[in-house]
Amino acid sequence: MLDNLLVAAYLIPTLFGLLLVVPFGKSIGDSLSSRFEILGSERGRITAGLQIIAFFGFAVSAQTFWISSKISEGGNFCSSSTVFNCDDLIGNSDLNVDPVFDLSWGIIGMIVNAFLLFMILVIKNEPNGEYTERFIKFGTLITGAGILVVLLLVSYEIQEGKICLYCTTAHIANIAALIGFLRLKMLFDDKSAWKSK
Repeated sequence: MLDNLLVAAYLIPTLFGLLLVVPFGKSIGDSLSSRFEILGSERGRITAGLQIIAFFGFAVSAQTFWISSKISEGGNFCSSSTVFNCDDLIGNSDLNVDPVFDLSWGIIGMIVNAFLLFMILVIKNEPNGEYTERFIKFGTLITGAGILVVLLLVSYEIQEGKICLYCTTAHIANIAALIGFLRLKMLFDDKSAWKSK
């Protein structure tokens, strides 16, 4: 039961962030713009959505790292006999590290989401700054490359016949961030739309 509540605590805000970055999220942004002024513009709505996505992407990555640390100490967190069993995946020392740097996927997720969050904050606070275009392109590249990582990790889940809901939430955060950066790139390419408040 606690596992489901924790997953929901990460997944629901991530999906809300995704709603803000997609085109039909305008109505949500407009309805909340009287309270949160940033949501009144498309650029503001997309950057706010990306902030939420990257923050909760970081948080769920930290949770997966904590789970792997707990399992390595001999404990368990979300083991079960059903297909939804994160311990079998996160606790597998062969699958829970990247093949290049031998780092935990949770650590990598934390680093990537922290960097994305930094870039998003710079874009939001300096939309016409010298690094804005570079950060939009870099964010698109990072989250695009993240799709390859998501595919690799999903292949591990298929191989093991288990699904880790925390990992799936992190995957959704990466896909949502990619959508957000692509939307930001399209908006940036339309200079008049980008500069409108």
